[in-house]
Amino acid sequence: MFRPMRRIKQQLSREECIAILKGEVRGVLSVLGDDDYPYGIPLDFYYSEADGRIYFHGAGEGHKIDSISRHDKVSFCVMDKGTPDAEGWFLHFKSVIVFGRIRIVEDHDKALDICRKLCYKFNFAPEFIEKTVEKSGPKVTCLELVPEHITGKVIKEK
Repeated sequence: MFRPMRRIKQQLSREECIAILKGEVRGVLSVLGDDDYPYGIPLDFYYSEADGRIYFHGAGEGHKIDSISRHDKVSFCVMDKGTPDAEGWFLHFKSVIVFGRIRIVEDHDKALDICRKLCYKFNFAPEFIEKTVEKSGPKVTCLELVPEHITGKVIKEK
């Protein structure tokens, strides 16, 4: 169902892909938007080692939610910060693309737990996190991406 990587020597192992998903804080979620145009949204995210899923938070309405309600298949792309090559001219970086299905998390307690974990990923103080969850928690919407395929590669610019 999913294509094999064309440049197989650049392919990352599953462990390397997971390390990037755990370590990075932002990626681009792509959905099938209005009139079947691709719609990519930069989002903060949390990768859960416990269940292997990716979680997002945001508003409960808008283009993203409308698109997901029509078509639950999405892709999510994350890149690391990269490192310059020996000469400092070109950047070597790693990217991961996750293909899967996304849904709204209906369990509100689980949604609040996801929000807390996402905040801790940014190293916010516990007091700040609890104030934020108390203030914004009643209206937050969390999304759960269930991966069906994860692939990654190293890109060496030149």
